[in-house]
Amino acid sequence: MVATAEQSQTLQAVADELGLEVPANIQSLLARSRRVTTALGEQADVGRMVWHGWEPAAGVARQGVPLVLLHGGSGSWTHWLRMIEPLTQAGYSLWIADLPGFGESDSLPGGTDVDTMIAPLARGVGQLLAQHGRSPVCDLIGFSFGGMAAGLLAAQFPEHIRRLVLVGAPALGITEGRVVRLKGWRHLQGLPAQMQAHHHNLAELMLHDASRIDEETLVLHALNVARDRLPRRRLSRTDILAQALPQVKASVAAIYGEFDPLYIGRMDELQAVLQRSHAAGVNWQMLPGLGHWVQHEGPEATTAALLKVLA
Repeated sequence: MVATAEQSQTLQAVADELGLEVPANIQSLLARSRRVTTALGEQADVGRMVWHGWEPAAGVARQGVPLVLLHGGSGSWTHWLRMIEPLTQAGYSLWIADLPGFGESDSLPGGTDVDTMIAPLARGVGQLLAQHGRSPVCDLIGFSFGGMAAGLLAAQFPEHIRRLVLVGAPALGITEGRVVRLKGWRHLQGLPAQMQAHHHNLAELMLHDASRIDEETLVLHALNVARDRLPRRRLSRTDILAQALPQVKASVAAIYGEFDPLYIGRMDELQAVLQRSHAAGVNWQMLPGLGHWVQHEGPEATTAALLKVLA
């Protein structure tokens, strides 16, 4: 493995820099994970993508092919934090990426948005699964920005993907259900002011019920956004995912929160667009009472929805 400057962006390093404490649940899951890096390009000096993997819980029968999960914008593997335990308890092997330019992964030279990540992702999935003696096929689950990446990956590299699951994915050519007004935070002086902005942004975009923004959620978000090195991405406001879905050969499922601000009040239109986009149709589930980040706000409901799809 080639060490690079950006790979020093670990949760602990950034927490120390910000004066935060990494939540105990994150520390526990990291201690049980397998950390693997895959090359972003054919040349070793291009950089590395970091993955964290978890095996099924002890004594639980292994289920199906591995699950590969992709996080949302300004995120990392911790966007799936509350799904790791229930999915491994259900018997699934998990590989969760830090996408290029996020978390611990290096940025792609010249890469500014999701379209530049697809070939490195395909390379990483193939290397990762082959390295561990498995057929390079997985069920691919993408949240938000990661849903765009997952859809493009499934369209361009179908040999890797058996099933595609979109969770709160944008880029379907539908204008926002309501205007989302996020606050800048990097210019603010002092951690309390920054954390106040983070709380506002979580309530505005990510969670429907602001009372669910606990300390773990707030710190997790602060550590993730501090490591976002792709600030000018714009493709989520296009129909790039809608254009890609007709090319997807895998079965497709979609899971959205009822109050996702990207589509609030437009769920019927969203469902219709998705159903038209794939020849075999889309397995659609809307989760009542939840916002955009469904797997964090409602992990039990999201687990049930995912297990239904994966069955």
